[in-house]
Amino acid sequence: MDTPPSPRSDEDVVALTQAWLEQAVIGLNLCPFAKAVHVKQQIRYKVSHATEWDALSLELEQELELLAQADPEQVDTTLLIIPLALTDFLEYNDFLDWADRILERLELDGELQIASFHPAYQFADAQPDDIENYSNRSPFPILHLLRESSIDRAVAAYPDASAIFEKNMATLHKLGLSGWNALPFVVSDKQH
Repeated sequence: MDTPPSPRSDEDVVALTQAWLEQAVIGLNLCPFAKAVHVKQQIRYKVSHATEWDALSLELEQELELLAQADPEQVDTTLLIIPLALTDFLEYNDFLDWADRILERLELDGELQIASFHPAYQFADAQPDDIENYSNRSPFPILHLLRESSIDRAVAAYPDASAIFEKNMATLHKLGLSGWNALPFVVSDKQH
């Protein structure tokens, strides 16, 4: 499922990403922690213009350092959106290993972590079209930079954080592929 990147304005990329966040992540309650930072406008949306690893690595370093230094009340989390690179999921997966090395080199592991979202996301033991994969499918490749302290607070406040994955699978199975494809952000992405 390697699709060539299409030229879009940064505003379009952010708007489509926000629609995905609102309709899928928050709307389907796939991440019960996302709504609070969204409502408080504590999410930084950074559109990468990188087309290769070196430039993307530099942008990732800058964003990790910016998040580490930012006031959490202003910027609690960052979505580094990559519309022009890493469209192949296997290459994206390889870059995730590289991204973790960058995190360690900056000595920010333990303080920050990187979560992954991709249009062709596929869990290790899943088939490409398995609905479970859609919990991590996004309109563009995304590196989600999170504060460990925010995750710890969110998990402590959520009654049964270990049940989130199972609940997501039940939600996605009930929705089905046709239900996912009917979400407005999916339709609008196909129209561009």
